[in-house]
Amino acid sequence: MAEAYIVEAVRTAGGRRNGALAGWHPADMAGRVLDAAVAGAGIDPAAVEDVIMGCCSQAGEQSYNIGRNAVMASSLPDSVPGVSVDRQCGSSQQSIAFAAMAVMSGVHDMILAAGVESMSRVPMGSPAIPGLGGGPLSERIKDRYRVKGLDQFTGAQMVADKYGFTREELDIFALESHQRAAKATEAGAFEREIIPLEIEGGVHDKDEGIRYGASLEGISAVKLLKEGGSISAANASQICDGAAATLIVSERALKDHGLTPLARIHNLTVTGGDPVIMLDEPINATRQALKRAGMTIEDIDLYEVNEAFSPIPMAWLKEIGGDPAKLNVNGGAISLGHPLGATGAKLTATLVHALRARGLRYGLHTMCEGGGTANVTIVEAL
Repeated sequence: MAEAYIVEAVRTAGGRRNGALAGWHPADMAGRVLDAAVAGAGIDPAAVEDVIMGCCSQAGEQSYNIGRNAVMASSLPDSVPGVSVDRQCGSSQQSIAFAAMAVMSGVHDMILAAGVESMSRVPMGSPAIPGLGGGPLSERIKDRYRVKGLDQFTGAQMVADKYGFTREELDIFALESHQRAAKATEAGAFEREIIPLEIEGGVHDKDEGIRYGASLEGISAVKLLKEGGSISAANASQICDGAAATLIVSERALKDHGLTPLARIHNLTVTGGDPVIMLDEPINATRQALKRAGMTIEDIDLYEVNEAFSPIPMAWLKEIGGDPAKLNVNGGAISLGHPLGATGAKLTATLVHALRARGLRYGLHTMCEGGGTANVTIVEAL
C-alpha cells in the first residue's frame, strides 16, 4: 500500500473563552494555520489539491463550509477547494484520516488536513438552534437508548463511576496536566508547533489556559457539576479557541517537491460504541488499532489521549496498561484547552514534535467523541 506522510504540523496557541483569540474570526484563524503549514513546507500553494477542515459547531461564523471559507481567508489560490468535517471532537483527526486515505489511494498527492473552533464566537451547542424542531435526537433514538438526551458531562461521570475513580484522583490528574504544560512551555517544547497570531498589544504565542500556580487545594475547591459526583470544571477540558493544520503528502510528492517528512501515518482506526456513556470508546478503538497494526502498547513511545475529562485518559491508561510517563507528556486539554474540532490536528502536531524532540519512533493519538465514536492514529516519526 502507498504511504502517507506528514511534512508539516502547526497550531495556534490556545485562547481562553473570550480571551486572547476572541477577536479572531474562525475563518481567518484557520486561514492563518493553512498558510503557516504551506510556508513551513516551502511548497507552491497551488500544489495543494484540497483542504479538509474539521469543525464541531458549524453555525454562524463557522457555517457555509468553513473549510472553503478558510481557503478564501488564506493566501491559497482559488483553485484549492475545501470541505468541512464533523465527527464532533474528533473532527480534525478525521480530517487527517481522510487526507491520508486520499493520498494512500493515489487520488491526491498533497492535502491540508486542519481544524478550527472559536468557542468564544460560536459557543458549544450553537448548531442546535431553538425553534428548528426538538433537537438532534429523534423519538426513535430516545426510545432505543432510553434517554431524553445524550450528555457528555453525564457520560464523563459514568466513566468515573465505572472505573472507580475518586474526586481526589481526578483532581490530581488535572493538577499534573497543568504542571506538565507549564514545564513544557517554560522549556520551549511548543515553539516548533505554535504559530503566533497578532492580538491587541502584541502577539499570542503561549497557551492561555495553563495555571502556573495551580494547587490541589485550589482544584479541589471548584464546585462539582453535579452534587454527589466527581466531575468539576477543574478536572475537565477548558473551553478554547484555536486552529491547527497538517500537510499530508504522498511519496511521489516528497520526491517531486523535495520535501522532508516529519512522520509517516502508520495506522488509521475509527470505531463506534455505546453512545450513552460514549467517552470510553478510545479503549476499544486503541485495542483494535494495535491489533490491526500488529503492535502492542509496549511498542508505542508516546501517547496523546485527549483530556476531555480526567477520567477519560485515566480509564484508557488503566485498561490499556500503558506507562503513565508516556501519556500526554506536555499536558493536555485540561491545561492547554480543547478547541473541539481543532483538537485532533492540534494533538497530532504536539505528538509528532514531541516524538522528534525526544528521538522516539512511534506515537498513538486517540480521541473520545460525542455519540460514542473514537479515532486512533498511529504515527512513526522520521
